[in-house]
Amino acid sequence: MGMDATRALTQPTTRNLLYLRMTNTLLLYDIQEQQTVEQTVLPALTAHGPTPLPYHINDIADIHPESNIITYLSDEQLIELITGILGKACTLTLLPHPRMKEARMGYGVADSLDQALEDINDAKNAVCADLLLCNGRPVVNKIVFGNSLSLMAGSVSKNSILSFLEKMIAVFRGGKMLVPRTFTITTEDKSPLTTAAIGLISVLHGKTSYLTGRLVSRSDMNTGRMHVLILSPKSIIQLLRYYFNSLASGSSLKRLPSFIGHIKAKSVRIESSAPIDFSQDNSLMSADSIELEVYNNAFQVVPGRFLVADEQAGEPAEIYRVNKLPKGETYLRELSTKPLSWVYHASTEEFKDLFMVLRENAKVKSPYLTLMVLSTLLAALGLFSNSSPVIIGAMILAPLMSPIISLSMGVLRQERQLIASSVKTIGLGLLLSYCAAILITLFTPLHSLNAEITARIRPNLLDLGVAIVSGIAGAYAHAREEVAKTLAGVAIAVALVPPLAVSGIGIGWGDGDVFMGALLLFFTNLTGIVLAAAFTFMLLGFSPFHLARKGLIASLLVVVLISFPLGYGFADIVRERNITRSLENYRVGEIVIKDVAVVRGNMPLLISIKLVAKDPINSEDLEKVKQAIQRRIKQDVQLEIVVSMRR
Repeated sequence: MGMDATRALTQPTTRNLLYLRMTNTLLLYDIQEQQTVEQTVLPALTAHGPTPLPYHINDIADIHPESNIITYLSDEQLIELITGILGKACTLTLLPHPRMKEARMGYGVADSLDQALEDINDAKNAVCADLLLCNGRPVVNKIVFGNSLSLMAGSVSKNSILSFLEKMIAVFRGGKMLVPRTFTITTEDKSPLTTAAIGLISVLHGKTSYLTGRLVSRSDMNTGRMHVLILSPKSIIQLLRYYFNSLASGSSLKRLPSFIGHIKAKSVRIESSAPIDFSQDNSLMSADSIELEVYNNAFQVVPGRFLVADEQAGEPAEIYRVNKLPKGETYLRELSTKPLSWVYHASTEEFKDLFMVLRENAKVKSPYLTLMVLSTLLAALGLFSNSSPVIIGAMILAPLMSPIISLSMGVLRQERQLIASSVKTIGLGLLLSYCAAILITLFTPLHSLNAEITARIRPNLLDLGVAIVSGIAGAYAHAREEVAKTLAGVAIAVALVPPLAVSGIGIGWGDGDVFMGALLLFFTNLTGIVLAAAFTFMLLGFSPFHLARKGLIASLLVVVLISFPLGYGFADIVRERNITRSLENYRVGEIVIKDVAVVRGNMPLLISIKLVAKDPINSEDLEKVKQAIQRRIKQDVQLEIVVSMRR
């Protein structure tokens, strides 16, 4: 390095600044980083011939308009510089100073000084850049209102996930619960929006922020618009689910998550009832109100490698997507008085709407009674004809699921009137179903078990599992209007009416085993749905645990009691399938056992088999087969045998 350069590094004078007015490029650097500038920066920028100058805030006013400025400054120094050169049409090129973290992200500058120097040497041209101002102060990256939204503002670095987790742990260790706050947001041509949010983010563009970039991917630094993202999750789980889902999916989102509002505008005013604490480029500040505005064509900038900037202005249209944000004075007051819960708690309006639907479903109505009779008759005909499609049609037609879901809400919230109304409606439906099933059985000459009937007289724990999953789905479908169309699928899965029809057929036949087996299956479905639906409603926020505890415990005890006979039934199924697997293709001499099926599980065990052999099978061979089977499964059996000759 020559003597002139060395003198410039050590002697910042007015004479230096006058000289700069006649030169092309100025290198402004932090005096504390002088050694790095001498040893690394200047040798790498020889082709540009920059004039080095230690940064001092008092010298900014003397910088000549249209200067080309390379900076090696901290975030704070860079903000001071930008404030002083506004309107001078200067061109900025940024080098990654150790304390320039925010501007590095905002302008896509490489973390490595060597890489950034390579980018400067390879740069073709600068692009026009707007500037976001917050109460008149330049913003080089982002503004964050509320601790929670810093979780969403990770950089493009590989450590963004780790950083996110560290922030989450810090928030909850410190006891800083996420409390929604009421904000009033005003833009130029819209009426003021009052909503509750745990925080907001404002950025000029989203191209270097990992998550905000997914939400405002169609943005540039020269559109004359800023972006404001309003975060109003209903639970911490919803916030975490969005973050991790966004990491697992593609590079951008086709639509905005329902709990995030998006405003794109030239200027935005943010107000609240109390002073607003916020972080501007990682500097903590507070103000009674926030004025955000875009300064058009603030300067030219040479973008870093992580910022793909367009020379032409990007999307000019304004955006105002706030329809799904919380509104209404009562609702906002309710949200802002308590911390954000881990699990979503329904709003007063949502609870009111659902409760009205459930109360209506719990009432006895003539269409309900008519459909119960028709669905039972249809199910009985399908059972007698051993026709699955007909039985499925009866499942869809049956209206029994709705009052059972109403009963689950009544049990959950200890609403005696809702419980009584639901029980009455379910009871009348059962009575009519039994009458219809018994009547059609007495007029039908068929009196034999088939596959469809047999399948509903031996319930087991698997049936309880189906009921529990169906109860969850039924409660969720009632609580969410957008998925209510899936109720038909839930009805098919749980199959409430066919067991009722089989139980009625058992009464018509005078067969206690058929009656009791099918009745047990029905009550398995009923109790499983009530327990699962009640628990789901609690998770969806329709009852606090202290109120739901009594109903959940009572439902759980009933399910546990029913589980004992179901457990025996499940054990029988496991034992029978083990027997089938053990005997299938078992060889006794030259005889092969095939098509094994347990016809009756109780003692003595009745097994149907087919024997395949080359030679005729006599009584002695049959006895050998029986003895071999008894030794293999270690119990006495009776056999139904079909003999097949192989030639």
